[in-house]
Amino acid sequence: MERAEAYGFSGAMSGAFLLSCLLFAAVSRRQRGPYMDEVFHVPQAQAYCQGRFLQWDPMITTLPGLYLLSVGVVKPAAWLLGWTGSVVCSVGMLRFINLLFSAGNFYLLYLLLFKIHQKNKAVSGFQRILSALTLAMFPTLYFFTFLYYTDPGSVFFTLFSYLMCLYGNHKTSALLGFCGFMFRQTNIVWTVFCAGNVVAEKLNEAWKTELQKKKDEKISSRKGSFSDLTRVLQFLVEYLLSPKNLVTLTALTWPYIILVSLFFVFVFLNGGIVVGDRSSHEACLHFPQLFYFLSFTVFFSFPHLLTPTKIRKFLLSLRKHPVQYSLITVISLFLIWKFTYVHKYLLADNRHYTFYVWRKVFQRHELVKYLLVPFYIFAGWSFADTLKSKSIFWILMYFVCLLAVTVPQKLLEFRYFILPFLIYRLNIPFLSLYRQLLELAFYILVNAVTFYLFLNRTFQWENSDEVQRFMW
Repeated sequence: MERAEAYGFSGAMSGAFLLSCLLFAAVSRRQRGPYMDEVFHVPQAQAYCQGRFLQWDPMITTLPGLYLLSVGVVKPAAWLLGWTGSVVCSVGMLRFINLLFSAGNFYLLYLLLFKIHQKNKAVSGFQRILSALTLAMFPTLYFFTFLYYTDPGSVFFTLFSYLMCLYGNHKTSALLGFCGFMFRQTNIVWTVFCAGNVVAEKLNEAWKTELQKKKDEKISSRKGSFSDLTRVLQFLVEYLLSPKNLVTLTALTWPYIILVSLFFVFVFLNGGIVVGDRSSHEACLHFPQLFYFLSFTVFFSFPHLLTPTKIRKFLLSLRKHPVQYSLITVISLFLIWKFTYVHKYLLADNRHYTFYVWRKVFQRHELVKYLLVPFYIFAGWSFADTLKSKSIFWILMYFVCLLAVTVPQKLLEFRYFILPFLIYRLNIPFLSLYRQLLELAFYILVNAVTFYLFLNRTFQWENSDEVQRFMW
């Protein structure tokens, strides 16, 4: 990092942290007590603070990573500063843990952007700082910086694990992946993703060697064709069936293999992934979740995905491959018809934005969910098109992980899209400075509206005296 870039990054990070502290003070003044899921998380953390580690709220569905780390930070800080009484492990103190995670996420995002795009000399230090700031302000993640939720910590350990993987520190990466798993069980998918990075790199090397033997160097230009995909899948099967190759890959990924094996032991002993209330967290094949994620990504990455050039390229692709797109349309319609699920929380809880998205869009008419298929197809094409700089094996690996982390979820919840979105966004090419600034301005606007609604547009339910607030 050059000196000017280091100063610029320090200034951006300090400014973002100061802004977050001001927002943190405003949120803490308006909402002093636990809100939403905090009514489960805060008492559980406070029980741990008091040494009652065997106490467990059965409504909590995640492992105790957040509470253990909170105690590990708050208790030593309280001892050093001489704090006693209710201030130790208070709601505000526990929420502040996520403010620290937010600063850590900013730093990790910058380091990941630097590592992933280090070969692109056209990217300036200012662009890296701007992109890191933009992703640190990503609205769905940034909002939960100010509440005691698992999301900021879950993202921190997953991004840290990914960074260590890219630097080849796989034992450290697996250990950090375990920490991420302790915050949210589905983070095991991103441990598989880290292992998949190693496998994809080896596969890509072998694939290039195979092409060179055949004197065919058109890997990038043919990546999108169906025949090329067939060849790639055939090569993939042959490569993975070789005992020598399997031994090599196992030697490279054994820390991840151990962690994934421990995950399966946990699932067997626990009788499932969820540790608490399972009645509202049943796994299912909810394939439209992929369509919702693509729509979510288009909304938050419109400077990348909704450009006139991309629309023209999509229409040209549509004209060239009508049979393929017709088949994709039929499959999409079938998946929506047979695999659409509506969780009871989605219909009942009017505090979440998803409630209004579902009511204002999908519940307008039975046919709306089918009429959106053309948009889903464009979103999917544009999404894949922005990843074309990555190897075909990386793309296949990412899409497998994306399906694994979204499809089994019955509830439409934007928080579940945070990590797959960030990993996607980290790996796509940099835009022009104008489009980067447009993206940052859009995020700031969405955050401003979100915090205004949360702080000022309160309401009450008929059967409750508690103040309700709008949130993600």
